[in-house]
Amino acid sequence: MIETYELTKRFGAFLAVDRITLTVEPGTIFAILGPNGAGKTTTVRMLTSILQPTSGWARVAGYDVVQQPAQVRAMVGVLTEQHGLYERMKGIEYLDFFARVYHLPTEERLNRPRQLMEHFGLGDAYDRRLGEYSKGMKQKLALVRAMLHDPSVLLLDEPTSAMDPQSARLVRESIRALQREERTIVLTTHNLTEAQALADRIAVIRKGRIIANGTFRELSQRFVGAPLMELHLAQQLNGASAEIGQMVEVVEQGERWLRFRTPQPERDNPQVIRRLAGLGLDVVTLSEVSQTLEEIYLQIVEEDEGHEQDGNSQQAR
Repeated sequence: MIETYELTKRFGAFLAVDRITLTVEPGTIFAILGPNGAGKTTTVRMLTSILQPTSGWARVAGYDVVQQPAQVRAMVGVLTEQHGLYERMKGIEYLDFFARVYHLPTEERLNRPRQLMEHFGLGDAYDRRLGEYSKGMKQKLALVRAMLHDPSVLLLDEPTSAMDPQSARLVRESIRALQREERTIVLTTHNLTEAQALADRIAVIRKGRIIANGTFRELSQRFVGAPLMELHLAQQLNGASAEIGQMVEVVEQGERWLRFRTPQPERDNPQVIRRLAGLGLDVVTLSEVSQTLEEIYLQIVEEDEGHEQDGNSQQAR
């Protein structure tokens, strides 16, 4: 659904996006993470044909972002960080304006904005001026605008920013529902918990480059290590950890518990349990210790910073 090859954007001497190559499959939620100024927004603007690449190419829904910008925009719904709302307009007037821009048929132009506003809890705000909306309400209205023309691709920049927890949950549920309709969603966010909950694949951008790309599990194993398991016993270990250490990598232990890493828990966990039972020890619980995307993200960025410093040191020599 989205393909790029060595997509690059320069602003004078400044390299904002550096040879990004990626593929986003149809029906996928793809999260792009990175610090401010990393190139996330510039990448999204190229994917919507707002900015032209300096070099490389990108296709959205099969259309080239440079050669076929009108077709790209017809296929894409965009939620930007700056909404550009005209605050003297009423909510329904604002959406009707964009419905006309998208050339929606008359019946759809009259009905779809109200349906979407009802869905996002804005049903009582049809006739209120946008200047009276809260930040969260403006965010939801901007998302409604992005969905007006029923696009197959959604590019969402911080979709739950400034929302209360209930509204944020509603938006996340809506994003999942859109995915079930085989829509492709690219999500840029600083909310790592949200990205972990929603994304099928995650890319991390730093200084215009993709420095990591994969599923949460793939990134976890690459940058944090094999899955970490925690085991609790009814009795004290009494030296049993030495035997378990011959089977898996024991990393921490107490009197009645231990933690170990294994790249294949489906193979090793049953063996560990059987071995402990053979030693007369009863397993109370055995579970995986959850890794967070925040831990993985920080490790990715720290490793890239380390590589950059090493490279600078070698150049200085």
